[in-house]
Parts: sequence; structure tokens; C-alpha cells
Amino acid sequence: MGMTVREARERTFFGQPRVLANLFGVELWERFSFYGMQGILLIYLYYSAARGGLGVDETTATSIVGAYGGAVYLSTILGAWAADRLFGPERVLFASAALVMAGHICLAVLPGLAGVAAGLILIAVGSGGVKANATALVGGLYSPDDPRRDAGFSLFYLGINLGALAGPLLTGLLQQEAGFHYGFALAALGMAAGLVQYTFGRRSLVGPAREVPNPLPPERRRLVAVAGVAAVAVIAGAAAMGLLPARHLATIVVVVSAVASVAYFGVILTARTVTRVERRRMLAFIPMFLASVVFWSLYQQQFTVVTVYSDQRLDRSILGWQMPVSWVQSINPVFIIVLSGTFAAIWTRLGDRQPSTPAKFAAGTAVMGLGFLLFLPLAGGGPNSAPLLALAGILLVFTVAELLLSPVGLSLATKVAPAAFRTQTVALFFLSVALGTAISGVLARYYSADDETWYFGILGIAALLVGALLAALTPLIRRLLSGVQ
Repeated sequence: MGMTVREARERTFFGQPRVLANLFGVELWERFSFYGMQGILLIYLYYSAARGGLGVDETTATSIVGAYGGAVYLSTILGAWAADRLFGPERVLFASAALVMAGHICLAVLPGLAGVAAGLILIAVGSGGVKANATALVGGLYSPDDPRRDAGFSLFYLGINLGALAGPLLTGLLQQEAGFHYGFALAALGMAAGLVQYTFGRRSLVGPAREVPNPLPPERRRLVAVAGVAAVAVIAGAAAMGLLPARHLATIVVVVSAVASVAYFGVILTARTVTRVERRRMLAFIPMFLASVVFWSLYQQQFTVVTVYSDQRLDRSILGWQMPVSWVQSINPVFIIVLSGTFAAIWTRLGDRQPSTPAKFAAGTAVMGLGFLLFLPLAGGGPNSAPLLALAGILLVFTVAELLLSPVGLSLATKVAPAAFRTQTVALFFLSVALGTAISGVLARYYSADDETWYFGILGIAALLVGALLAALTPLIRRLLSGVQ
């Protein structure tokens, strides 16, 4: 018989509801597979066949990675909608994790671009479902005024980053020693481990976790099914006719994400089931959504520009041994693991005296801009001229910015969510990540190792200005939040 919500809360996990352990466990393994694969994806695309890659040109490769990253977060809409209207968040989470595993298997066993296409589509759809629903389930463990909420999300973020740390290290090493497909296979095994772990703990998630908060009327389900099949057919047809060129995939995802964001805000703000207070809170969410887009458009360049930078500009020699490119992507998770507990303790200790959510967003966006400006002293050097320690310092700044905005943004989405759009509001936050991630792929085409000053300088200053503007708007935003901190 399933554990009740009250019983789950009585048994704590580092002072948090006990069931949080199971949720961060499945997210840990999903992130292990996700970041492990993503750590070698870009170089797999643009490395020559002689080096085990596919020989795609660099601009197209970064566009594919940006589009894929954006599609992951864009697909949170599907996962959230399925949870809110059809199956409930717990069931969608389990099915999505199975899709992720299937995608990694495709990358491991199918050769060439066919394996890339099949694998990335399955992983994007599955990861979107995992992210939206795991986050919503974590939010459901707390009452709206529970002061442990932000600390709980910081611990959940710690679990995510344990997977993000181990994934690139192990898949990157296996890729360097045995080949790309072995690295992809390890990612598949990681997701399989996550599914097994989650299966044993599913019974602890009961009540709202298995409820459908806004069920779709039976007479509309057939219409939705037909529309879904038609949409897949249109996309497949467009791809077959060459209307979705790989070089412009990131731009296409930017447009789709922007349209989806405007439509989603419109649907929620005009819904009759949304109260006046809920509507005010959603209006307050808009400027923070835009700041989040700016933040992620810079931060997600770790998988595009920073990967190219690490491959071509970074001195990765350690005592005569060449460190795998993907290992650079494990630097940020190390800092997250070290600092997330510190941030959680700070927010817990400050309690009601901690900075407001919009103030944290403003600081995170500005600090991210500072991180880009720190590339300027290293600009203009040749191959292997950038010290590894210097890049590690820059990624430390990235991490501070991330901890100020990302877990706080997840927590905010669960706090401002109207009752009828609980999971879908979390998906709306992930739409800001989708838009920013796809923009990172578009921006990457303008990066050149020969002219880095303008690239890092303009983007860094832009983020600083956005942070300053959000700070100026903070008093107004706090009034609209109507008591949500």
C-alpha cells in the first residue's frame, strides 16, 4: 500500500520530505545519461571520420546541438500537458524516462546521422517529460508557505549535478579510449539504472502525484490524437523535403519556442479557471521569464561555444596526458555540488530575510554577464593558449549565476502556478530555457577564435544591462507577486 503524503514528510531526507530522495535519484541518472551524451555529441558531429566522427561542418554541428537542447526544454510542454490533462505527473515521468533510454540506445547502435536523428528526437521528448514532471512532483512535496522549499530545490539540484558530473567524465573517457558509440552505450546503461531505481520507489508517490488536475474530456481525446499524428506527419514531410535544414535548426527552434511561449502565457492569463491573484502572479512572472531567456542563451553556450573553445583554444594537457574535451563540462557540476549546499543553507538561515526571487534573478543574470566578460583577458591567443585554471575560474562564476537563478526559477514556477496549470507552469519556465538554449546555438555561428573580444564583450554587457533593468523593476514585480517571495 502506498505511503501517504503525511507519512512521507515525517521521514526526512536531510530535513526534507523523504520521497525527495527517490525523485532526485531518477533525475540524477537521467542527468548522467543526458550530460554524458551531450559531452561528446558536438565533437562526434564535427570530428572527421578518421577520428570517429561524422564530419559535419562546425556551424551546422553547433546549430544541431543548440536545436536539440532547445527541443529538450520545448518538449516539456508535451510532458506537462500529458500530466495535467491525461495521465498525471508520476506516470508521465516513468514513461518519459523509458523514452530517454531508448534514445541513447539508438545513438549507441545506429550508425551515422540516422542514429543521431532517431536518438536525439527520443531523448528530447523523453527528457522534456522527465524535467517538467520531476520538478512539479518536487514542488508538490511542500505547502506554498513552507520555508524549506528553496532549500529542497537546491538539494534536488545537487542530485542533478552529481549525474552531470559523472556523466561527461565516464562517457568522455570511454569515448576517448574506445570510441563514440561506447560512450553513448554507457549513457543508455545509466538511464537503465535510473529506471530500475525509480521503479522500486514509485509507490511512495501517491495523492496529487497520480491525479490528473485538469482532465481532458473523453470526446476531445480522439481529436487530440488525430492532431498529434498530423503534426508528426507534417514535420516528417518537411524534413523529407529539405525544409528543415540542419544549419538553421536552432533558428527554427527559437521561432517555435517564442511562439509557444506567447501562446502559453495567453492561454493561462485568459483562462476562466485562473483567479485574479493567480493572474497577477503570472504577469509578474513575465519579466523574470525574459531574464531567464537571456541567462540561458549565455549559460548554455557551455555545450556550443565553450566546447569548441575547449577543443581548439584550451590547454588540456595534464602531466603529458591530454584530458578529454568532455571533461570540461564536469567542472560546473563540481562547483554546483560544492556550492549548492552552501546556497541552500544560506536561504534556510536567512528565512524571510533572504533576497526576493526577482532580486535573485537580477543578480543571476548580471553575474552571468560578468562570466562572459572574464573571457576578454584570454582573447586573441592561439591553440592551447588558454589555461585550464582560468576557464575553471570562469565556470565558477557561471555556477554562482546558475545557483542564483535556476533552482530559484524552478521553485518560483511551482509557487506562482495557477491550480489548473500546475505542471504546465513549470513547463513555461522550461520554455525560457528552450528559447535561451536555442538562441545559444544561433549565437554560436558568430563566434570565431580569431575575433573573440567583440563576441564575449557584447554578450556580457547585454546580460549586465538586463540584470540592472530587472533590479529596477523588482519593487513592482514584488507587488504583483501578491505575497509570493
